[in-house]
Amino acid sequence: MKLDTKEFEIKMGKSIDAYRSQLMTMRAGRATPDVLSKIMVDYYGCPTAVNQMAEVKVTDARTLTITPWDSTTLKSIEKAIQISDLGINPQNDGRIIRLVFPQLTEERRKEMTKQISKMGEDAKVAIRNIRRDANDKIKDMKKNSEMTEDEAKASDKSIQDLTDKYVKEIDAVTAMKNKEIMEI
Repeated sequence: MKLDTKEFEIKMGKSIDAYRSQLMTMRAGRATPDVLSKIMVDYYGCPTAVNQMAEVKVTDARTLTITPWDSTTLKSIEKAIQISDLGINPQNDGRIIRLVFPQLTEERRKEMTKQISKMGEDAKVAIRNIRRDANDKIKDMKKNSEMTEDEAKASDKSIQDLTDKYVKEIDAVTAMKNKEIMEI
């Protein structure tokens, strides 16, 4: 009986999805509502995401506007943005908050590409850890006589092919994000 790789393929897919969502939250000189996804605001004692408390719009390539549905939350949203690691000072006009993303310097772009490459390596490590778990399961199944030597080799090969596929996908996503940052 050959190893069912579906479980490991799902885990590898989730690792790539996590990597992609991590990249979306990076500020790349362009205004995108995704940069606010990790910012939580204290809303009546409950941490709440900004996009659940306000309308977030991209008004131009480098400006986001945040219009709270409850105007009393304006100050707490502004404070949450200020203490976050976003690195942008919000402009509050009493009704809406504006976030103006500055143009990235060449030095900052290079720093970001290094950071993205490191995140890509971390994602590859996660994929390889999943491969290791699958290989351990194959060894256990072979040891318990649940699969033959040939089935074990075929299972090893299918897990390695899966790993190679997802590592290539991580490389492609990383290259695309680095290209996007260097072209801004």
